[in-house]
Amino acid sequence: MSTATKLLCLRPADPIRLETRRTAMPRPGKGEVLVRVDATSVNPIDVKRARGYGQRLLSHKGAGKFPLVLGNDFAGEIVSVGARVGQCGPGDRVMGLVPTGRKGSAHATHLTVDARLARPAVDGLASTALAAFPYTFTTLWLALRGAGINEGNAKGQKVLVHGASGGLGQLALQILAALGASVTAICSTANIELCRNLGATAVWDRTRCHLEELPDHFDAGLNFGAWEDEATLLGRLRQGALGYATTVHPLLGHIDRCGLLSGAWRSRQDWRFMQSLASATGARYRWIVFQPDEGALDMLYQFLARGALRLSVGVSVPFASADLAFEHAARHRKGRAILLPTGALSS
Repeated sequence: MSTATKLLCLRPADPIRLETRRTAMPRPGKGEVLVRVDATSVNPIDVKRARGYGQRLLSHKGAGKFPLVLGNDFAGEIVSVGARVGQCGPGDRVMGLVPTGRKGSAHATHLTVDARLARPAVDGLASTALAAFPYTFTTLWLALRGAGINEGNAKGQKVLVHGASGGLGQLALQILAALGASVTAICSTANIELCRNLGATAVWDRTRCHLEELPDHFDAGLNFGAWEDEATLLGRLRQGALGYATTVHPLLGHIDRCGLLSGAWRSRQDWRFMQSLASATGARYRWIVFQPDEGALDMLYQFLARGALRLSVGVSVPFASADLAFEHAARHRKGRAILLPTGALSS
């Protein structure tokens, strides 16, 4: 009988404990494809979830019980297709996403995925490169939409990006520059040149300068850096600002510490306070929670096909050395951390 291999996080711990386990080969259902995964990424959220972050809330989605299979991005080749799948077939190279939940398990040699969440692999890009993008790009695209930024209105907008040297920030700089926005990147001294090269119009060195010293003339803001800076960053918006979105909100953390009801209440209080600061300038305010988005995947394919995006890969290892990929992501080292699942079969 054919088997697949999954990478399991055994229990919430630091250091993270991982092992591989063989399972029955999954079969694609209606509207699904079975993909042999050549590459999948380890995102910072995977590291946090491996340590127990979000367990209380995500357990309601079937994604919090240990041992846990993590991962959302994949790049690989279609092995077989289920009923009512006509746009792709066996042998096609694809990239895409699985949602966080019962099917949020891209750290596997094979997975079934909704065909609507798979896109053709871009010619000339290896699977290791492709696997770095879907989760991060989708989250970034949701953040742009949350802040009210789109292809039609971005040109000339002054946008403040906190956490600009991380994966989300790097994509934000590239996309906003491509759309004609004027972007101020907030980063450390060591990453100033990187941010300039990715399209930042101006760079604010937070190692040497206080955020309170930033001008208050921004049309929009994106916080990928730290929740502790939220109120200060909202204070940098001008009157009549477009919007602001954050991915570092405390929702999951509050629920982990206080339980579902009390955590949700505390989150609501935090959201209402920050929303009042945004409303004082006329800006919309959004907390971003990842979910697959077909429109985002379409845009990702277009940007990659034009050669308009780049994210460097810092380490790519087989399952047998998965701890190195998790350590790389945990320490925020340069470049993305990529797993090569089929390497587990020969180890």
